[in-house]
Parts: sequence; structure tokens; C-alpha cells
Amino acid sequence: MATYGYYRLVAAVPRIRVADVPGNVDVLVNAAHDAADLGAHAVLFPEMSFTGYSCGDLFFQPTLQRAVFSGLKTFAESTAGLSCVFITTIPLVVQDGLYNVAVVVQGGQVLGLVPKSVLPNYREFYERRQFRPASDLRVSEVELPGFGSVPIGTDLLFRDGEGLVFGVEVCEDLWSVIPPSSRLALLGARVIFNPCASTELAGKAHYRRRLVAQQSGSCLCAYVLVSAGVGESTQDVVYSGHALIADNGRIVAESERFSRNATLTCADIDVERLSAARMSESSYNEVRLPQEWRSVRMIDLAPLPEECDLRFARLQKRPFLPPPAQVEERCEDILNIQATGLAGRMEHTGAQSLVIGVSGGLDSSLALLVCARACGLLGMAPSCIRAVTMPGFGTTGRTHDNAVRMAQLVGASLSEIDIREACMKEFEHLGFDPSQRTTTYENVQARERTQVLMNLANMHRGLVVGTGDLSEIALGWSTYNGDHMSMYAVNCSVPKTLIRCLIAHVGRSSSPELAAVLQDIIDTPVSPELLPPSDDGTTEQKTEDTLGPYDLHDFFLYHFVKYGASPQKLLALAKLAWSRDYDEDVIHRTLGVFLHRFFAQQYKRSCIPDGPKVGTISLSPRGDWRMPSDASSHVWC
Repeated sequence: MATYGYYRLVAAVPRIRVADVPGNVDVLVNAAHDAADLGAHAVLFPEMSFTGYSCGDLFFQPTLQRAVFSGLKTFAESTAGLSCVFITTIPLVVQDGLYNVAVVVQGGQVLGLVPKSVLPNYREFYERRQFRPASDLRVSEVELPGFGSVPIGTDLLFRDGEGLVFGVEVCEDLWSVIPPSSRLALLGARVIFNPCASTELAGKAHYRRRLVAQQSGSCLCAYVLVSAGVGESTQDVVYSGHALIADNGRIVAESERFSRNATLTCADIDVERLSAARMSESSYNEVRLPQEWRSVRMIDLAPLPEECDLRFARLQKRPFLPPPAQVEERCEDILNIQATGLAGRMEHTGAQSLVIGVSGGLDSSLALLVCARACGLLGMAPSCIRAVTMPGFGTTGRTHDNAVRMAQLVGASLSEIDIREACMKEFEHLGFDPSQRTTTYENVQARERTQVLMNLANMHRGLVVGTGDLSEIALGWSTYNGDHMSMYAVNCSVPKTLIRCLIAHVGRSSSPELAAVLQDIIDTPVSPELLPPSDDGTTEQKTEDTLGPYDLHDFFLYHFVKYGASPQKLLALAKLAWSRDYDEDVIHRTLGVFLHRFFAQQYKRSCIPDGPKVGTISLSPRGDWRMPSDASSHVWC
């Protein structure tokens, strides 16, 4: 099996000469061996790489057609020892009609032929002058000189014995109203290859990127497109050699356009992940499958070695964070979703105030910002927010001061209720020795704070706003019926790594005073502050010292919940993404903590409050994540 479901795909742009078939074959063979040396499983060449796309009426010449067959035979023989599969197109005469046909070559054989369905016949393209569309084809097999009988048609799926299933469409097919790739994806193709010869016009590359990314997202597949390069004729148009590889809606690899040298653009694609995504996406599975298709068996592809660094994987270290170019827009979307959800709950219940415990930490700070935005949506004064600081045994001056200052700066009504005396009274009732710093010592404080907030909400006709985030929900890092509970949980699908990003976004558009407080909150180590601080007043209780880095937990959460990655795969991917930041022992230990707690703490998730979903992952028991509270973790741990 390819390593953890990964296949290495290569989009190759050779430097060819128009109509020079023997010379072009040499170039293609060299490129094929270079790609194989990189560990490629599949290599895509541009449309008409043997001849050049811009041959025009020379395609009618029997001499050129015979040269193509000879060149195809030479290419197949020269690459027979390579396990990877190669795709391009050739001009092929079938029943006195000329077709632009994708040819799939592996192990010295032609596995199948896929005719182009949509032929351009406008502006710079007059392809219908030479070729006929796939709909005119009346045969399902052709006799190919030197290769025997070969299947031909738009209904072909190519598969190995490991997990790679791919289909082929040709250039303009992608621009059609219903591209053939949509049908191929429904039939099971997880990768689509498109040998293309798209001309370059001002602004066209941007459109091409969006089209490829969108189709890969719609089809939940990887999409590889490579266009003809600068070796084509420049008589009336120019070709740029644009290569694109997209993975489920995201461009993960792209070539430099207009290169005068041959290029290889590579990406390691997790095909196993694409399969998992399809199983969980109801919109994909609701579409009726086409009636007929044919399967073409390939030679099993050589797996990437276990020690392979997957250097072309383009793995995101923090998968919950938006791309740099989209940070501001995405953060605004998230904040507006949170605030709109809270405002809707206030309107429905007739709440006249919002009650929130503020600690000076990340979660309560974000929740307070959301409260202020919700009040703005409803035209209510921020003083309707009742922000409460509740110093306990572990509260430090830094967090307390940040909580007070932030509440003042957003205009909230601020009050302080010291819970230490009440907790000592509770210890007395329980017969508990407070010198024993156990979970009882910690949880009494958390539950006392929740009780205070709930009672204040009753007094002021308000809603208690929950502050717990997605990372804490996944790990069960909350006190049951303490900070675990609220009347509306605005952060419930926002992971810890994203919270810092959101607070920083607000800081960039805030007054200097508020921005400074928010930055200090971001810089403060994450802590529940339930154990007494050190002699210098700083906290000694740091959450990540106990659980492991939230960077890793959020990474594991994303790949485990969204794509069902196995523990072995989670470990391998984390090493790939984070090996420069955390040593292997930390990664391994944190994964063990994540898996153990994720299963053991499900009972807390089975009864969490309502809250808005902001991204693709939520652990709400009412829809996004349904799991029995007593599920065994044995096969994962």
C-alpha cells in the first residue's frame, strides 16, 4: 500500500518541438525517468505531447500519424521498467474519423484510451476542423498497432490494487457545463488527470486556478492539469506550460509559467483521506451513479517507502487556521457567525443581559469580544454584558488585571466576586483537606464559579455565555457541570489554535489600549489557574505541560475526526508537520493523551450546551459527532 494512502503525482511540462515526434519522444522519455527518480506514481504530460498541440492540419497527414504510433511504441518500451503510469493525448484515427485521445501507458503497454468529449471551436481554437468528439465514437475497443486491442471510451476508470482510482478528461472537457470528471468522480475516481493545451491570455491563469480548485472540491478528488508549454507554435497564440495540482478544493502545487526549461511539478496526495471525506459527505453520496462504466486494471504501483519524507505533501501545520491571504475575511466570518448565533439566542429567550466569567485567558477573552459584537447586532449597549471576575486560589495578577482592563475597554459592566471563602466553606462541608491539591480542590472552584454565573443570570434575566473551546471539548478538559456547562457556548467549534488568530485579528482593528491587552492575553501561557501560583506570583499550572501542545492536539483532532486517520498515520503526519518544533517523544506522548482522553471524555460531549458551528468540524452530539459515551479505545490506543 502507498504510505498511509499517499500517492505522488507529477505534472510534467516538457520542452517539445511542433511535429518533431522522434525528438519529442526522447524528451518525454527523459522526463518520465526523472519523474520516476522522484518516486512518482503517476505522471501527466500536456495534450498532444508527442506531436505538439499546434500542428493544425498536419494532424491529417498519415506520415505524422504513423510517426505517433512509432513514437508511442518507443516511449512504452523505454518506460516499461518503470511502475508509474503516464498520461498524454495522441491523434487517433477510428473508423475514418480523427479523435483527440488520451493515452494511458504503463509497463510497456497502453492500458486504455479516452477520447476528448468537448471540442473547442471559437476564437483561437478550431479543433472541430481536425477532430471529432467522443460522442461520435461507435466502438468500445480499437486495434492499436503494436499494442493489440485496447479499450476506448469516456467510461474508463483506471485502478491499481492498492487504492488509486483515476479517470481522465481532456482540456476543454473541464470547461463544459457538466464535465466528464463529475461523472468519473461519482464512479469512484479519486484523482482526475487532464492533459491540456490551454492558451495564455491576460487573467486566464487566475480563472484556470479557480476552475481546477473548484472542480476538485466539488468532486472531492485530486485534480491534475498540465497545459502545453512554450515549445508550441507562437504563430497566433502563446502557451505557458501551466501545471496545477489541486486537492479537494485547494491548489497544493503549481508550476512557474512561461518557463523555457522542462518542469516537473509534484504533490503527495492522500487518496485515503479523499475516500474518508466522501463517506462522510452526504451531498456526494446523494447523487445517482451513472449506469455503466469499465474498470481498467493497472500494475500495482510501487509504494512510497515507510521512511519517505512525503516532501511534496504540502501538509498544513495548523489546519484550522485560514490561509494567510484570507485571514481577515475568514476571521470576520467566524466572529459574525458566533455573534449572530448568540444574538439569535438572546432574541428567542428575551434575554436582557449576558453573563460571562472573565479570567484574562484566551477563551473568555474571545467570548467577551463575541458578546460585545452580539450586543452591537441587537442595538444593545455593551453595558448589558455582565462580566464577572472570580479570583480563586490560583488567580495571578497578570490574568486578573487583563480581565478587568479588557472588560472596561469593551464597555461591559464589571463586578468581582472572590470565590475563595465559599470554596473553603464547601471544603468544610465535604470534610476535605484543602492542603490536598487533588481534582476535588480544583473542581470545587470551577463549579462554584458556574453556580455564581447561573445565579447572576437569574437575577438579571440573562444568559450565561460559555467560554470552552473545541480543543477542550475534544479532550474533556473541563469540569463536569462546572465550566462544562452554560446557556450558550459561543466557542464550542473554535479550536485553541484558531482562538489566538481571532483575538489577534480583533486587536489589529482595536484601540492601542485594547490591542495591547489582547496581545498580552495571547502571550499568556494557557492555564486553568486552579492551583496556587509560585512565590513570585506567576502560575505554575500550565495546561500544555500536562496535556501536551495544543498545536499537536488540534492537528490530531482535525485529521482524526474529519478524515478518520489511524493512530499510525496521525503519528507519521505529525512528525512530517512538526518535527522541527517538537521531538518525537513529545509527539508520540501527546498523541497517546489525545486518543485516551478523546474516548474517555465522550460522556461530557454527550450533554454539552448549544453553540454555533463555525467550521467543518464540530463535536456537537446533536449532529456532527455521534459516539457512545462508553465506546472502547482499544483498537486505537
